[in-house]
Amino acid sequence: MMLGDTVPMWTRLFELFGNLEAAAIVMNLAVIAAAFVLALPVGWDREKATRAMGLRTFPLVAVASAGFVLVGRSVLGSDANGAHARIIQGLATGIGFLGGGAILKNEDRVKGTATAASIWSTAAIGAAVAYGRPDVALLLSAINFVALRVMRPFKRMVNEEEEGEVRDDRLAASEQEASTR
Repeated sequence: MMLGDTVPMWTRLFELFGNLEAAAIVMNLAVIAAAFVLALPVGWDREKATRAMGLRTFPLVAVASAGFVLVGRSVLGSDANGAHARIIQGLATGIGFLGGGAILKNEDRVKGTATAASIWSTAAIGAAVAYGRPDVALLLSAINFVALRVMRPFKRMVNEEEEGEVRDDRLAASEQEASTR
């Protein structure tokens, strides 16, 4: 490739990026930063719980979701309701596949459902911020964090009770089996 061949490429790049507006960049940066910050509590909780997805994944999901919505709003305008619904549908479906990868089944136990649901919620946080609904994004972030953090002791308590009942059932079954011999 000769230097003369690269001039049209640089010209095309300048045409593409030369029309950037500072106000639009600042506004998009604010939206993406808000999506990132609102996803941090959820990512922090999942990271703290030593999950495979955590402090990096959740903010990135929110940022990507916000990015898809921002691009959609920019390209389609605000009146393209059907097209915006398809953006949300695509996000929900795609993030569902990502969340499905977090769910593991081991014999009679299923793990990762809270992480999978949190990934979906985090995508909704990003979309809400980008659609100009910070109230929805704040509520989603708070509820997700509370469900993960505050509900954890109750989940342990329920699991301990269930494990005790399973042990009692197994003990009763083995005693019954021993008495029939």
